[in-house]
Amino acid sequence: MANIAKRSDGRWRARYRDPAGKEYARHFPRKIDAQRWLDEIAAAQVRGDYVDPKTARTTVGEWTDSWLAGYRTRRPRTVRQAQVHLKLIVAAFGPVQLSALKPSHVKAWTAQLKAEGRADSYVYALHARLSQVMSDAVHDGVIARNPCSRRTSPGTGSQRPYVATTEQVWALYDAMPPGLRPAVLLGSFAGLRLSEAAALRPDDVDFMRGVIAPAIQWPAEPLKSEISKTPIPIPNELSLLLAAAVAAGDGTTIVSNDIGRSAGPWAIERAFRNARDAVVGLPTGFRFHDLRHYFASLLIADGLDVKVVQARLRHASAKTTLDVYGHMWPDKDVASRAAVSAVIAARQLEQASASETTS
Repeated sequence: MANIAKRSDGRWRARYRDPAGKEYARHFPRKIDAQRWLDEIAAAQVRGDYVDPKTARTTVGEWTDSWLAGYRTRRPRTVRQAQVHLKLIVAAFGPVQLSALKPSHVKAWTAQLKAEGRADSYVYALHARLSQVMSDAVHDGVIARNPCSRRTSPGTGSQRPYVATTEQVWALYDAMPPGLRPAVLLGSFAGLRLSEAAALRPDDVDFMRGVIAPAIQWPAEPLKSEISKTPIPIPNELSLLLAAAVAAGDGTTIVSNDIGRSAGPWAIERAFRNARDAVVGLPTGFRFHDLRHYFASLLIADGLDVKVVQARLRHASAKTTLDVYGHMWPDKDVASRAAVSAVIAARQLEQASASETTS
């Protein structure tokens, strides 16, 4: 229900009721402006993107507080990461009304983040978080459209992972304290992430069959995803090294500190940085996670296809594997030329034989 009425002061009062029966009104100096406003409201209701005018005045800061309250059902580590992202988002857009945030504002923000020297991958993650928050605002009917899209996305960057040599991996292993050395083995030869390696227990390893079955990440949190639970086959030599590590500690975890007790990710990371500085040729930014890149390169160099490498790295999709490691697979140009050449050569040989027979 909507109508327009002229007031005693000569202004025009336009009013309507929303689908919930709540009445809204605005005053205009001209009847045509009042009618235009009602037409816009009616069109939005028909399209399904109508937003309560009061709700539309919600600021980015107010909405992120509400959004985070609902997001706290996730794992603590995931929530902490979201809080870090939201702090930067609120610093940039906190007082801005959600409905006033435009794609141009988003693009200017990501450009500023890059100018401040933040890594392309981190800027991409911040944009993705803002898009997630704004998408949920659309879903909740707080705003009509998400200002984030592929057109505002800053891109992930094209930096390729650094892959250590085998000599560097063993040098890292030797430079680590004895109890922490198994972490290097788990990262380089099983592709475990830092928190997975720190939490790996003897019960998670079938030493006889040669299988690692990650079950938790440090300290006792669920794994990153269901695919992270995929068992990883390991050779007998690695099983023996891990079994020896269990015997050297208190038996709680595979990786242990200098007194034989469980070692958290921070202890492994601190020792890893010290070991890295002692290895010739490793870049300053080389991380424990980069051992996964070595593991991937090892599998690819041995001729394993993308599906196998995906399974061993426990990626959710082969696309992720190809995006990160696609450049490592051998160049197939020569093989593809040879395949086509063989077909054409066989045809030419047949024609030559037929010609000789005819003559």
